[in-house]
Amino acid sequence: MSALTIEGWCKPDNAQKSTPLGEIHFYVDNPLHLRLEEAEERLQKTHEQDAMVDVDMNTMDLVLPEGYSPLSDCRMRVYLQHGRGQFHLVGHRASDGSLIYSNAVLIDQLL
Repeated sequence: MSALTIEGWCKPDNAQKSTPLGEIHFYVDNPLHLRLEEAEERLQKTHEQDAMVDVDMNTMDLVLPEGYSPLSDCRMRVYLQHGRGQFHLVGHRASDGSLIYSNAVLIDQLL
């Protein structure tokens, strides 16, 4: 299991730009890691732009800065950059639907 602490961003529906929200902390367990790798392989074969991977909120131990949780939904967006798979957390704040997301991480950097 990989513990990640990554810079996060918030973009309300009517906003032109995202604003930093602080650090997002979560775990990527082995089943999620495998699903991320499978999505990366699928993108390499199909040349799709990106893929969304469902997460188990019970195992990822998501911690958001105060005022940004809970999320109404949460997934990992996988995409390729220079042939390498990257992912980032994507969700929506339950209180107002604002987009919440993290900076990207290389899939092959996970333990």
